[in-house]
Amino acid sequence: MPSALFTQLRKSAARFIADRSGNIAVLFGIACVPLITFVGAAVDYSRAVAARTAMQSALDSTALMVAKDYSLNKISASEIDGKAKSIFSALYTNKSANSVEVVAVLTPNTGKGSTIKVDGTGKVPTDFMKLVNISQIDIGASSTTTWGSTRLRVALVLDTTGSMNDNGKIGALKTATQNLLTQLKDAAGKPEDVYVSIIPFSKDVNVGASNYTANWIDWTDWKSQPPVLDYAKSGSKSGLVDNVAWKDVGPGSKCPFSDSKHGFVCTDRPATEANANKVSNIPSNGTRKGLICPSMDTGGPNGTTGPRNGLYYNGCYDSVQRTVASCTGYNSTECSCSGWPSVCKIYHTWRPADTVTPVTAADTAATPSTSTWNGCVTDRGTYSGPSNDYDRNVSLPLSGVPASRFPAEQISSCAPKVTEMNNNWATMNTTVDGLFPVGGTNQPIGLVWGWQSLVGGGPFPTPPVKDEQYTYQDIIVLMSDGLNTVDRWYGNGWDTNTSVDNRMYASATTGTCVNVKAAGIKVYTVHVNTNGSPESTLLKNCASPADDGGKEFQMVTSASGLNAAFNSIATKLTDLRVAF
Repeated sequence: MPSALFTQLRKSAARFIADRSGNIAVLFGIACVPLITFVGAAVDYSRAVAARTAMQSALDSTALMVAKDYSLNKISASEIDGKAKSIFSALYTNKSANSVEVVAVLTPNTGKGSTIKVDGTGKVPTDFMKLVNISQIDIGASSTTTWGSTRLRVALVLDTTGSMNDNGKIGALKTATQNLLTQLKDAAGKPEDVYVSIIPFSKDVNVGASNYTANWIDWTDWKSQPPVLDYAKSGSKSGLVDNVAWKDVGPGSKCPFSDSKHGFVCTDRPATEANANKVSNIPSNGTRKGLICPSMDTGGPNGTTGPRNGLYYNGCYDSVQRTVASCTGYNSTECSCSGWPSVCKIYHTWRPADTVTPVTAADTAATPSTSTWNGCVTDRGTYSGPSNDYDRNVSLPLSGVPASRFPAEQISSCAPKVTEMNNNWATMNTTVDGLFPVGGTNQPIGLVWGWQSLVGGGPFPTPPVKDEQYTYQDIIVLMSDGLNTVDRWYGNGWDTNTSVDNRMYASATTGTCVNVKAAGIKVYTVHVNTNGSPESTLLKNCASPADDGGKEFQMVTSASGLNAAFNSIATKLTDLRVAF
């Protein structure tokens, strides 16, 4: 049927064209006007569509470019419309439209991000539709870009151990970190958009000596006598130099300690005090008469090196010779009963001003104040080992639970001071300038303190309140140049120690890394490997998953490579914050 109809129409048209009668010619002339109009309208309309399509493309690019410039503080709000007009003018090259107008409007963040809407209008002159009094076709398009609903909280956990002094690494770290800070600063459309903390670490972290009055510090270890000399109150201590009896050590006696037996010797005053000197004999006169003061620990007895390497003991023993009216109840090893009053053994009290009354000048000299603390704290727990995973978490210190507090430690290799979450870029750059390398590697303590800075507690104030109109991403960037060598309980500061590793990552379900990521924190890790060691499986396992299916982990083999690694992280963080 359709074929037959088409054949019939074709024959009729042929007859119409071939017909030379007057009526047919008139009818054909009349029919040409609407026919030409309809065909011309299609041509005019196609030109308008092309002009509008080109306008839409130019508006899309304009909105995106203006939004990026504004989000990166390259233009102000008052400059948005002018910038949009300038960009659109350069991009819109279609010549069909006249009277083109562009208007850009900023809508600040209302909970779903900020927006810039760019509207364009124009008029396309007609060629054929003029026949029916339509001289132009109005066109219009619009494009909206939304961005910046994410704010960042970034903890930079930086290895400042002694090995960072090699191969130019500490200088490269400063440069790379300052460049990263610049990129983060540029990504902040408002001061509140990006906050950063800086957590240098070695064996310990330095929370600031000015916090010595804080109730979150545990002073148990800091005030304790050397564990190797922990003796029964009424007994003498065997194992001293020359097997001397502890009760017989007093003013003028030979120092009863040695590096080979105890890991330390004697000083003429508390070892942390200015101008303290090692001595062979106990002071026999002056204010410090009879004070038995251990020097800095060299790491343990018998020449071994352990977690106490570089540790100071904050006090001295006094030497008090007792007298009694009668020798009754005393044997000859305790008292000389040949005269009266009888002279008994010498008693020794560690940090006597803490417990003895009345307090003498010697007692005060033997009992350094906590105000002399240098600011370093070690892993939470007890002296004998970890407790309740306090070292792997950021739970607040509990009243009456010393293991939950942050244990003060007086160590010679105290790292640079931590910096709380802030947006003072000048201060942070000054902090980075002041970084210095010292001590062994304890990545777990750096990681957990990076986490602590994100949530507050201890020396860190509660971070700025998170505005409900924004989404927030907490970030930790953990950079280290090697493997873990020491913590409060394990290691020697030189060799890799798997017990330290296991506090950080024991398995896919256990360790600080697991806890950090379970808290919703994204972890980026960087291994600066300049000595040809194997890739750090620990740092790789600790990193968060990457968008490509891998890990947010990078290994660089030169100090200079650190800048590229940090730049890559900064780019990802910037893209995360300014997401269009």
